Amino acid sequence: MVRERGEKVVATNRRARHDYNVEKTYEAGMVLTGTEVKSLRQGRANLTDGYAYIKGNEAWIDNIHIPEYSQGHWTNHSAKRVRKLLLNREEIIKISHAVSAGGYTLVPLKLYFRDGRAKLEIGVAKGKREFDKRQTLRERQDKREADRAMRTRNRMGE
Repeated sequence: MVRERGEKVVATNRRARHDYNVEKTYEAGMVLTGTEVKSLRQGRANLTDGYAYIKGNEAWIDNIHIPEYSQGHWTNHSAKRVRKLLLNREEIIKISHAVSAGGYTLVPLKLYFRDGRAKLEIGVAKGKREFDKRQTLRERQDKREADRAMRTRNRMGE
C-alpha cells in the first residue's frame, strides 16, 4: 500500500483570524475513531464553533463538528464530541501558562492530513475588539487597491 505524502487541508477556520489576533500556533494530533477519519477523508468538517482547553495535563478540543460517516452503522461517532489533542508536555505547559495569564484563548485554525495522519493547528489568540476588526478590513482593502493601482500603472508602462 502506498503511503500518503504531503498535506491535504480538510477545513479552515477563517472566522478565527477575523475575530482573534493569533500569537502562536501549534500542531496537534487528535484521538479519533475510524468513522471520524473516514468522514474527514471525505472532506467534511466544521471548525467555526470549536474551542480548545487544557484540563489537568491534557489538551482537549470541543464543539468541532465532524459529521457522521454515511456508510457507518452502529459504529458511528457522535458529531460534536469532546476529542483529546496530542501535544508534547512542554507545549501543554506553555499553552496553559499563556491561557492562565489572562486574555488568551485556544482557537482551532486548520484541520488537515499530513502524511496520512489527521492534525489540527491550534492558536493561542487574543480577542479583537470591533474597531480592530474594522481596521484590519480597511488595511486589507487599502493594500488590495494599492496593488491594483500598481498593476495598472505597470501595464501602461509596457
